[in-house]
Amino acid sequence: MNRAAPLFSPVLIVGCVIIMVSFAVRASFGVFQIPIADEFGWLRSEFSLAIAIQNLAWGIGQPIFGAIAEKIGDRKAIIIGAIVYAAGLVLSSAATTPFEMQAYEWLVGFGVAGTGFGVVLAVVGRASSDENRSMSLAIVTAAGSAGQIIGAPTAEFLLTIMSWQMVFIVFAASVLALILTLPLMRAPVSATKAELEESLGAILIKAFKDPSYTMIFLGFFSCGYQLAFITAHFPAFVTEMCGPILPGGVLHSMGVTTTSALGAIAISLIGAANVGGTLFAGYLGKRYSKKYLLAGIYTARTIVAAVFILLPITPISVVIFSVVMGSLWLATVPLTSGLVAHIYGLRYMGTLYGIVFFSHQVGGFLGVWLGGRMYDIYGDYTLVWWIGVGVGAFSALVHLPIRERPLAAAAT
Repeated sequence: MNRAAPLFSPVLIVGCVIIMVSFAVRASFGVFQIPIADEFGWLRSEFSLAIAIQNLAWGIGQPIFGAIAEKIGDRKAIIIGAIVYAAGLVLSSAATTPFEMQAYEWLVGFGVAGTGFGVVLAVVGRASSDENRSMSLAIVTAAGSAGQIIGAPTAEFLLTIMSWQMVFIVFAASVLALILTLPLMRAPVSATKAELEESLGAILIKAFKDPSYTMIFLGFFSCGYQLAFITAHFPAFVTEMCGPILPGGVLHSMGVTTTSALGAIAISLIGAANVGGTLFAGYLGKRYSKKYLLAGIYTARTIVAAVFILLPITPISVVIFSVVMGSLWLATVPLTSGLVAHIYGLRYMGTLYGIVFFSHQVGGFLGVWLGGRMYDIYGDYTLVWWIGVGVGAFSALVHLPIRERPLAAAAT
């Protein structure tokens, strides 16, 4: 193994840059809900379905790009992902009907898969030492939060000086620029001799027969549901449901004078809080049981979401919710990916984690689509919130029976 490898390697740094830009763009889509609907007169569910399709395509593409990376190389997989991502954004900028937007979001979703967690976490995991792996995965995940911090406010600012179509073009150029960083991303294959000799088909059969893998798969569903729903709908939710920002208050004095601006800032606050939360999860992940940490995170999310929706929606409650939920936001990612690597090894981590991530994105698809659909039916998001509370409680419970030890040792 790579025990002497330093924590901050070129692979880790480039991985952080790729994840940060990729997530900055995808986290900004909720900001476009109202501008696009206003321009074309679309129902909320129509653009919501486009974002939902993006999440589903991301989930479908994740194991595919993981397998591509393991077959032809990590960097080639990322190049393909960046080109597809940029093409999807450019085509989306020309969409004038809901069907066109929804069709092009398949490309955006596949592009996110090629530049997202499945490929990048696998290459960073292989480049890390046993001692540093949990923290390395947490740092890359936290970079996704950094992208979220800058993504929504950047989109909100750009919308004040250019059309949403031009914002998509600018984002496409940013994604393509990621290719310039790839010469620095070269990771060794950190795996045992047995792992190298084992075929992908053999490890997939073992994983699919293992109840623990099924429970990890099912447990990741609520994470996708909650995160995708909030990312896509929270800016609009805050804009329409939050009480007024009163003159003379703290937020008003900081220049946040409209609920629309507060909605964008809320996404940034979630990202900012998650930087610390994810790094702390990575720190705890190499000292304590990952499955119990995951159960605790899902329990905390369930409580936070329930309390938030039960209380009046005010600017202060939005800020508090954003910070608390943000500290739990992507903290599941280094723990889940680390759990997969710990149980099933590093050789095919990208594909195995990608399959688990598909469950996350099915949840994301339903969270985004149900958000728009139920808004059109009921005029608010209340029922969607309560579904999120229920699936969060389910995920907390389903992690408890997982057998947290390497599959080979368990068989022995």
